[in-house]
Amino acid sequence: QVQLVESGGGLVQTGGSLRLSCAASGSTFSFKAMGWYRQAPGKQRELVAQIFSGSSTNYADSVKGRFTISRDNAKNTVYLQMNSLKPEDTAVYYCAMYTGNGYDSSIASWGRGTQVTVSS
Repeated sequence: QVQLVESGGGLVQTGGSLRLSCAASGSTFSFKAMGWYRQAPGKQRELVAQIFSGSSTNYADSVKGRFTISRDNAKNTVYLQMNSLKPEDTAVYYCAMYTGNGYDSSIASWGRGTQVTVSS
């Protein structure tokens, strides 16, 4: 069973930056797509960004131009650099590993989440 451990969340002011990290166990990391999701209070979990094994990426419209997803296959780690943060970015952020490397892949594993709070 793959384990995903997020870190890097915290409290930041509007316009600030945070970098989230997600470390994965196991030997198949480099072959799998990875994603960051978030869930705000009273709302459904939503996709923030995806990165595929060839490092192509996909972003939610709400974060395009502000967030950057990247991966380091040697470290089994995926990152989410978040700049120009807004109060509406406040949520618990979850790391996810997909079952494969396609846009139609389902999620195989979730991390426990890390809280990001943006104060106005």
